[in-house]
Amino acid sequence: MSDLATSAKGNPVISSRRIKLEILIVLGITFGMSGLRSLLRLIDDLLSPVALNEQSVALNTSLANSAWLDLALQLCSAGVLFGWGALAIYLLGQAFRGIQVRDVGWGMGLAALIGIPGLIFYASAVHVGFSKEVVPTTLESWWEIPVLLVWSAANAFGEEIVVVLWLSTRLRQLRWSIPWIIVASAVLRGSYHLYQGVSAGFGNIIMGVVFAYFYQRSGKVWPLVIAHFLIDAVAFVGYSAIGGNLSWLGL
Repeated sequence: MSDLATSAKGNPVISSRRIKLEILIVLGITFGMSGLRSLLRLIDDLLSPVALNEQSVALNTSLANSAWLDLALQLCSAGVLFGWGALAIYLLGQAFRGIQVRDVGWGMGLAALIGIPGLIFYASAVHVGFSKEVVPTTLESWWEIPVLLVWSAANAFGEEIVVVLWLSTRLRQLRWSIPWIIVASAVLRGSYHLYQGVSAGFGNIIMGVVFAYFYQRSGKVWPLVIAHFLIDAVAFVGYSAIGGNLSWLGL
């Protein structure tokens, strides 16, 4: 029997076997593999004689000695995340609406809801030893801020499309209940942030629950993309603008 059938309306209906295989493949080349690598990196960090809060991790670093090659590599790497999101949309094969004015308002609200408590949570976690010091960027070039904004958009688009829109749709087609879909999406989000520390995993699980719940209630993914972009943009560009001085956070 073919994995592809046709519904009464003429739309393709994918078998559960094909959906499971697609989930395995897509997560294996995107955020699922990132989560596994992140977990292994965390284990290595915890085995280190250096305390976790005395370690640091930089999120956006130089990729080449030449400024122009570095710029090209930064754009290529960000392009991979855009590609992951585009692949997920293509696999879903459904109409994808553009950004609406209301999406921007929802996105700003979600960014404030997650970003402000998240900053406090991070500072507290570093203080008690559950997180590394996270350095948003070590880039130093004339194109630093534009590239940081591109990275913010790439992270937002890739993560929210794959981890929320695509995964939620496929799990719903497998007849998963909404609570378990939310849990799966949130745990996946938390997993690939573990390289930043234990607290980063838990903090992103909380963010994942909020985002996945919002999507289940509204059916809208663009507010999540906008919120994620704003959170990253403020963190990356803000850090660059203040020259890495986080003394006001007690760090």
